[in-house]
Amino acid sequence: MDINQLIAIVKKKLEEKIDIESIRIEDKSFLHKNHAGNQEGKFHLKVYLKSNELKKMSRIESNKKIYKILDEELKMFIHSIQILIT
Repeated sequence: MDINQLIAIVKKKLEEKIDIESIRIEDKSFLHKNHAGNQEGKFHLKVYLKSNELKKMSRIESNKKIYKILDEELKMFIHSIQILIT
């Protein structure tokens, strides 16, 4: 899977399961290219979400919800994910 496909899937899944006003996803994999543990085919994502639904939850609850929605992608294609909720 390439990064554009992964971003499209992540965006679609989050929009289907969470009430989101806006979403932006950035590929930050280039920042980790030469790090130990960096794996080919696994990406580093930064997700910006504007969501009143998530804003009402604690940070732990909102992250758990996102992790549950993206379970398969996290296991197979995402090495790390940074989530920013506004």
